[in-house]
Amino acid sequence: MRLAIVALLAMAVFGTAAPMTSAFAQDNAAQEAAHRQAMLARLPADAAKRVFGLETTPSPGPARPIGDYTKGCVAGAVQLPADGPTWQVMRPSRNRAWGLPLLIGFLEQVAASLPAAGWPGLLVGDMGQPRGGPMLTGHASHQIGLDVDIWFTPMPARRLSPSERDNISATDLVNGDGSAVDPRAWGPQYGRLLEVFARRPEVERIFVNPAIKRALCREAGADRAWLERIRPWWGHNYHFHVRLACPQGDAECRDQRPPPPGDGCGADLDWWFTRDTKNLVPHAPAIGPRLSEMPGSCPAIARMP
Repeated sequence: MRLAIVALLAMAVFGTAAPMTSAFAQDNAAQEAAHRQAMLARLPADAAKRVFGLETTPSPGPARPIGDYTKGCVAGAVQLPADGPTWQVMRPSRNRAWGLPLLIGFLEQVAASLPAAGWPGLLVGDMGQPRGGPMLTGHASHQIGLDVDIWFTPMPARRLSPSERDNISATDLVNGDGSAVDPRAWGPQYGRLLEVFARRPEVERIFVNPAIKRALCREAGADRAWLERIRPWWGHNYHFHVRLACPQGDAECRDQRPPPPGDGCGADLDWWFTRDTKNLVPHAPAIGPRLSEMPGSCPAIARMP
């Protein structure tokens, strides 16, 4: 009971409608397929996870986000190309490189700016499904076309094969007990990378492992305003999760509450390193909402040919 209360307090303090767990983020193709089949075997026919998780194409019509990051869908999604000058899409067999045109343009622009900042390019992890909605594995968010996971591994100089993209693992930046970044992996280039993303006006939140947030707090200079958008959350030692704000004036999209003011480097960060967090790892709902319980026009979008 106490752990459940602590979890609710964390969500209240950090305003998190974040992914509940990133436990499956590094699954290879075979592991992902096994988890998908296990989930499908237990889901009722009208579970939103099943309906949206089996869609392979976007819905027609104008692009728009519907609902919120953890309960919604996306109309008119577009796919990030598998290869660009400064990015490569990872885990292609999952078919999760979809999002609003706003997100696609954002990624292309930021990726193009990174070589000048000393980062060769992005390895892009999960974005969203063709029609958004809840996923069969791995995420409670990523539902409205405004979320993307970025690997902590820099893009290599060569193009990775589809098999490599489906099976290699990203770089783990955190030590074994989660108390700090791993000095063998961590370096100032990661702070520069995260700062580039955090200073973009479209960004609403960036989720990182608490140990990474602690390292950023320690190493940031006098200009610390960008740290406010970087929030600690479970997992996120292999990748960081970027969330864009709802498009201005879009009545169907529900933003999170703004993050607490300040750089987030005080007592709120210290909580993540207390005993309360050790056995507390929230998980996405096993079944989740039925299709009829999804917001707005999501049921109709799911059924479109």
